Amino acid sequence: MKAKTLMNKIIIVGGLSACLLLGGCGAGQAADATSAESTVTTQESTAAQAESAEAIAGTTEAAATETAQSEAQIPDGVYTAEFSTDSSMFHVSEACDGKGTLTVKDGVMTIHISLGSKKILNLYPGLAEDAAKDGAVLLEPTTDTVTYSDGMTEEVYGFDVPVPAIGEEFDLALIGTKGKWYDHKVVVSDPVTEDSEGGVAPFDLSTVEDGSYTIELTMEGGSGRASIQSPTQITVADGAATATLEWSSPNYDYMLVNGEKYLPVNTEGNSVFEVPVEALDAPLTMIGDTVAMSTPHEVEYTVTFHSETLESAESGK
Repeated sequence: MKAKTLMNKIIIVGGLSACLLLGGCGAGQAADATSAESTVTTQESTAAQAESAEAIAGTTEAAATETAQSEAQIPDGVYTAEFSTDSSMFHVSEACDGKGTLTVKDGVMTIHISLGSKKILNLYPGLAEDAAKDGAVLLEPTTDTVTYSDGMTEEVYGFDVPVPAIGEEFDLALIGTKGKWYDHKVVVSDPVTEDSEGGVAPFDLSTVEDGSYTIELTMEGGSGRASIQSPTQITVADGAATATLEWSSPNYDYMLVNGEKYLPVNTEGNSVFEVPVEALDAPLTMIGDTVAMSTPHEVEYTVTFHSETLESAESGK
């Protein structure tokens, strides 16, 4: 009897010990789970704070960039601007006095530069290593005619270069006849309009007597295949000028000048138009519609009439 009672006590004690052990394991697992949940909650909170800080930083950076772009922006229009490079081997033609024609349209800036020769075949707004990659969009040349101070003229290559900001260096790679890309830094600065203080004074057409004259012009834009005859005839009446423009092609069926449409004045030979000339010594935008391609195509040109070449058609001056 005593042995049986003793055995029952041993079983009871063993059972209690097992319960205590099992309870201890359960408590430990619950504590571990609670600790893990706490850790995850802390990590999520930290991640949320980091994302919030990053978002704030991104918003601040975007606002700063937008402000900088807004401050750097100049009004739409056509300007004369300095074009500087980091190399004496890469520069605009001496006839251009270190300057190019800066056009600003809808806040986008592009400068047309006439170089010193035809030795530079392409430009790329960026680094040389990127220009050499497949799919890189290269700047194609135009054929420009420049006039030197002694009256001599020369055909050179020109380019329309995107300008990210005024007065700040940017990358502009080039490739020449040797087939190798080179890195360069350029700066566009000091834009002035025709009537800005210190700029080029516009020619006053009201000082010209009524009559017929000849005048030389330069043209930029397009593929360079088509041209307008220079010198050309210009007629002045009551301070207003009208130019007779003869294209090197018979495939132009109309021109747009200041939004007005002008049709050819001839039916045979190269296309000839009579269009108004707002100013001399200032780049004027004119659009010619060509039917030389499979479908008609409007091409934008910049035409400048040079007052120093104005001569009377009757007397020679």
